[in-house]
Amino acid sequence: MTAQTKLGAGPGGARPWEPRLVAFFCNWCTYTAADLAGVSRLRHAPNVRIVRVMCSGRVDPQFVLDAFARGADGVLIGGCHPGDCHYVEGNHKALRRVQMLRRILREMGIEDDRFRLEWISASEGEKVKRVVDDMVAKVRALGPLGLPRRFREWDEELESQVALAKAAPSEVDAHAG
Repeated sequence: MTAQTKLGAGPGGARPWEPRLVAFFCNWCTYTAADLAGVSRLRHAPNVRIVRVMCSGRVDPQFVLDAFARGADGVLIGGCHPGDCHYVEGNHKALRRVQMLRRILREMGIEDDRFRLEWISASEGEKVKRVVDDMVAKVRALGPLGLPRRFREWDEELESQVALAKAAPSEVDAHAG
């Protein structure tokens, strides 16, 4: 089944689905490499939105979960090679978080190829292009993520809890009289 088939795009001219990726790139290495790729006129797939972070170790797991919840079909984290971190151990922290996130994402029904960590130094502009293009191709082959059933179930549960909280009299109301 092609991406066009998944969207129902046919002769009517509807555009085929394209994956949307969010990339969190370390300011000191991967973001600089992405800048080098641009200056060198190396074109990578336009499907990625790059977010500059000071260090890959500063990428909070919630950032990744929020990216998926807000419609990203894939998330890429790029950091300095181990041993080259501007903040000494930031990339080791990122690696530990990625390992934990992989387990969580699997439980949520999100395939491994939708989430990736890459070590890319400031001089590796060509690698940025290669990694982005490769990830876009893999996510395109997987098709749209959509919201897995579990996300919808969690949303429904949260909505019911919020409704119950709104319906309950507050302590402020009890003391106001």
